Amino acid sequence: MAERREQTARDEVLTRIGQVVMLHHGGDREEARSRFLDLWAEIGEDGDPLHRCTLAHYLADTQDDPADELAWDLRALAAARELPEGRPRGVPGFFPSLHLNLAADYAKLGRTEAARTQLGHARAAADVLPDDGYGAGVRAAIGRLELRLEQDGPPGGGAWGPPRQRPS
Repeated sequence: MAERREQTARDEVLTRIGQVVMLHHGGDREEARSRFLDLWAEIGEDGDPLHRCTLAHYLADTQDDPADELAWDLRALAAARELPEGRPRGVPGFFPSLHLNLAADYAKLGRTEAARTQLGHARAAADVLPDDGYGAGVRAAIGRLELRLEQDGPPGGGAWGPPRQRPS
């Protein structure tokens, strides 16, 4: 019974995160950032790693400053590493996307070697991705960013990179 209550509470937080994601995708970036930050304050630095990973991963998308985006993506990766094996089933699928996003962050900041290192982690982790649209999208984004880094490195000053891929 206690386990069921814990699962319900966990699902409610993920539902709330999902609602804010829809707000962000609807174009209200500022309000989404505000609500995500409120959720972060509620969850706390020591909260459930799945909640922290998911929330930080999406919160990164609402940042205006690439350094802030990097900081949130690093929080997401750190929280993902705290998740026990097998919880949830899709956790290994988080890592390719998390590393891809970090690579894009580093590229935006002109840190090409760090970007390449993260792309290597993303490519190595991509073996666990399913052969579906999500997996294909992440793999394609990895390839696009690799090509950009090989061809001309990060462009000066502009926001660029692959579209952010999210675990399903």
